[in-house]
Amino acid sequence: MASTAPGAPSAEVTVAVCQIAPRVGDTEGNRRRIRTAVETAAGRGARVVVLPELAATGYVFADAEELRAVAEPLDGATLREWEALAARHDLVVVGGFAERGEDGHVYNAAALVDPTGLRATYRKAHLWNGEKTWGFSPGDTSPPVVDTPYGRIGFMVCYDLEFPEWVRRAALDGAELLCGPVNWPLYPRPEGERPGEIVRVQADASVNRMFVAVADRTGTERGQDWLGGSAVIDADGYPVTPLRLGEEAVLTATVDLAAARDKAISERNDVHADRRPALYARPAEERS
Repeated sequence: MASTAPGAPSAEVTVAVCQIAPRVGDTEGNRRRIRTAVETAAGRGARVVVLPELAATGYVFADAEELRAVAEPLDGATLREWEALAARHDLVVVGGFAERGEDGHVYNAAALVDPTGLRATYRKAHLWNGEKTWGFSPGDTSPPVVDTPYGRIGFMVCYDLEFPEWVRRAALDGAELLCGPVNWPLYPRPEGERPGEIVRVQADASVNRMFVAVADRTGTERGQDWLGGSAVIDADGYPVTPLRLGEEAVLTATVDLAAARDKAISERNDVHADRRPALYARPAEERS
């Protein structure tokens, strides 16, 4: 576990990542899987629970019509149930759903709810593969960072985590824990190697000195196999939960978010204070 700076007050919290297998066309079954996972996490003492991307609907849509049929507004049944679960068990819940926006567009979205209700929503900014043809529109607002009873929590969705600039934005906005609802396709990798997706979120945590919790899905849906790579990563970039690749599981870890407030990595280095943003901007002549 990442160390806490001497004298810093503890901010211990148990975080759960729920690795379930949603299915397109099985809305009631998906809600049941979510309820069971959240209740299991609460029973293990979790106070922050992360669900996968599009947990309420499944992922592999046939077309825009099928997607639109299951998309919900913010006051729909899915978020209402998450609010009820959060209130009943005194939790923060972060999870992915298909949002039917008031503007008529459909978004690959995520929400954070706590015992007081819906606190923030986010629309995935970086769409992956089929999301560009199924009818999703990309979001264009920064990832939220929310003050909760259990710490400052930021969140974004899956492919967003692979853009260091986007992750850094949440870190600079004070996120102590970055939650990522994800659906990671299963890809071949060299024998003995950790999945690249997990390596990248370890880097996200390490270079920003913040905790990262990703909830991945598992199973096979319409011919697509899923990695099932859920993990909680500490502020030094190391997993503090075991990998349960391909299995349904609820993984928990107790972490001290106070460690994410200390950005020092040596006596004279600080991962935020050492930044030199003026050097990172390309001159106009290089962009032309």
